[in-house]
Amino acid sequence: MAGRITGLVAQKKNRERVNVYIEGEFAFGLAMIEALKLHKGQVLSAEDIARLKALDEVEVAHEQALNFLSFRPRSASEVRQNLATKQVSEAAIDLVIERLQAAGLVNDGEFARFWVDNRQQFNPRGARALRQELSRKGVPDEVIREALDETDETESAYRAASQRAGRYAGVDRATFYKKLGDFLMRRGYSYPTAREALDRLWQERLDSSEAPEDGYDPNIDNDE
Repeated sequence: MAGRITGLVAQKKNRERVNVYIEGEFAFGLAMIEALKLHKGQVLSAEDIARLKALDEVEVAHEQALNFLSFRPRSASEVRQNLATKQVSEAAIDLVIERLQAAGLVNDGEFARFWVDNRQQFNPRGARALRQELSRKGVPDEVIREALDETDETESAYRAASQRAGRYAGVDRATFYKKLGDFLMRRGYSYPTAREALDRLWQERLDSSEAPEDGYDPNIDNDE
């Protein structure tokens, strides 16, 4: 609706936004920074209004993205998907992503490292599981590989198993390996990595005399 601006009124619920009235009727909302460029009596063409609305869509989407990022780091794909659910146009989403990346607020490499480090510290996962998680979040394969290259999966498997080992303090060696082995495999660790972690833990039990006396020779795979 082209016409003359008859009112520029700050919104009651958000003083950073302004309602623009054309010919006495509400036309659209606008961020304060853009509304300051307008004045009463100014005539806006249909093209002017379309341009202002497009600018405002980007500003609103940018604020929505910042709120989404305030809870934890996100991948670019996560931000894109979140904005899409809010009916933001693809063109506006592209501009918001570019703006966030330029500001260093969205960076898939840093996000992947954050995700891996957080997992390894609080809830260890193997490379296979981490790769699947990051892939589901839209992180490119090359970025995932770089993040995983910085991890020590063997030590990660040992920490994961150590956190769980207390549940099987009194079991025999076969049960110990079966229970913890299944657990590590579900966590995405490879068999060789899981086996190395379990051998280390079992040997620690033997050394501390915590393992049950079942006649097991650690140099013989009796259960295989």
